[in-house]
Amino acid sequence: MTEQLTVFPAFFRVAQKSVAVFGNGDEAFAKVRLLMNTQARIVAYADEPEADFAAFLAVNAIETVQEPFRAVQLEGATLVFAATGDAAQDRVIVAAAREQKIPANAVDQPEFCDFLTPALVNRAPVAVAIGTEGAGPVLAQMIRAQIDQLLSPSLGALASLAQAYRDAADRLLPRGVSRRVFWRRFFSGAVADQVALGNVAEARREASRLLTSVDRVPGHVWLVGAGPGAEDLLTLRAQRVMMEADVIVHDALVPQAIVDMGRRDAERLPVGKRKGCHSKSQEEINQLLVRLGQDGKRVVRLKSGDPLVYGRAGEEMAALRDARITYEIVPGITSAFAAAADFELPLTLRGVASSLIFTTGHDLAGDVLPDWARLAISGATIAVYMGRTVAASVAARLMQAGLPAETTVAVVENASRAGRKLLHGTLKDLPDLQYRDELDGPVMVIIGDAVAGANFERSEPLVRAKAGGESAPVRSADLSRKHKDEVRN
Repeated sequence: MTEQLTVFPAFFRVAQKSVAVFGNGDEAFAKVRLLMNTQARIVAYADEPEADFAAFLAVNAIETVQEPFRAVQLEGATLVFAATGDAAQDRVIVAAAREQKIPANAVDQPEFCDFLTPALVNRAPVAVAIGTEGAGPVLAQMIRAQIDQLLSPSLGALASLAQAYRDAADRLLPRGVSRRVFWRRFFSGAVADQVALGNVAEARREASRLLTSVDRVPGHVWLVGAGPGAEDLLTLRAQRVMMEADVIVHDALVPQAIVDMGRRDAERLPVGKRKGCHSKSQEEINQLLVRLGQDGKRVVRLKSGDPLVYGRAGEEMAALRDARITYEIVPGITSAFAAAADFELPLTLRGVASSLIFTTGHDLAGDVLPDWARLAISGATIAVYMGRTVAASVAARLMQAGLPAETTVAVVENASRAGRKLLHGTLKDLPDLQYRDELDGPVMVIIGDAVAGANFERSEPLVRAKAGGESAPVRSADLSRKHKDEVRN
């Protein structure tokens, strides 16, 4: 059963109405600043205001009464804030307000509050109020900061524009599905996009077109990077577009918790693209995106990591361009960066590594060594995606090319996630990775001199202890430590 609130959330109409604030110091100052978000007629009763408060009142032309409290001062007020800093005096003010049936609030005295002031996210005319019934003001402020980041700064302007189209929508569109579709597309389609860009005139044209062709709205596709897997590493832009999408087309490597962050009623279409379970070919995915776009859907194509790093985004963009369907790229945090963060590993290091190479294990499995191999030999850091099954080949080819066998290696499974696994060793240890059957998630391998600067305290050696209790030669931690000293020297 849902817990019941002791308060009823509501909004008071205060435009052009008097709101009285009593006090001289920080408490009264805070209430006046909060009220400045509204069109209330603020009256500050401050007989001896502190200097900064007095300056604020003067600069903002706020009506100020420099007299001690008298009950007659409450007449005509819609709300009263008792914020004198003197608990007894605040109770006197609240008692007088209650006698005149005016809702009152005594700062830091919940039992003397007829209403509570929430933490406020202001996108006027949209407002989000967060309350904790006085139990946790700091918590309310933390939540407010999170919501403030999630809501587009242009949301208020979009809501104001919607007010201008309210009567026309009610007059031209039948109540029910058509009207709901119009407003959903108004708030999440081309109209919203143009308002976000500051093109209000174009936003009005888009709104008018939408009003007369609600059944013929063009589709749009976002190619979105879901990041390495941790929910809090999803970008704010990715979260916003996921809440706008009619359909979310997602890869198998994207955690379900991130897929679930999309709009509740959005259709979710898994398309596989994971080793051993390819549910759709790339061509089939391209065709699916085109068909959804042609059907007027707003689509999020959700990919692990960044869509432009081994995400096959190039093929999807080409298909969408050929079909004349608009699209946008929403970058994500690629797994190499998340893996480096897990190891506290500098991917570049002054005087040691100034270049960074992204590659896949399969690039090193062929007969011809890639052109970038000479960069690796000169000290570049190599981030190998999808390298577990070809680890032995990768190690052999790099050592054959001249990379020292003692070059430090860091391996991360499920980078950034709670269940990640960290391994460390040297290049000659890397073949052991293919025998780690317990690794069934995405694996990132980072190789190079800069890797010696990593923190190996939370990782385990790549080389397992030998059977019969005999330990394998001590390599990984000791050599990494030795290598780190050499790098520093």
